[in-house]
Amino acid sequence: MKLSRPMSLFLVAFGVWSWVIWPTFLKNIWKDPRSFSDGPTSFFTVHLVLVIASLVFGTVIGVLGARGLLATRRR
Repeated sequence: MKLSRPMSLFLVAFGVWSWVIWPTFLKNIWKDPRSFSDGPTSFFTVHLVLVIASLVFGTVIGVLGARGLLATRRR
């Protein structure tokens, strides 16, 4: 499958966006009083899993976009 240049740029932008938004979200969740009560609460754990999954998906999508951009340069 070949990705167009605009689609590759979109995927890279999505990956960057994920790395800008989700760490900030985690910092805000960390400060929330519902996050800890004698250790991490379910509230914190669920959001931590959400952040980790989103960062993994964002990274994979960004890498696919970067590979698409590199492929368009070689043509």
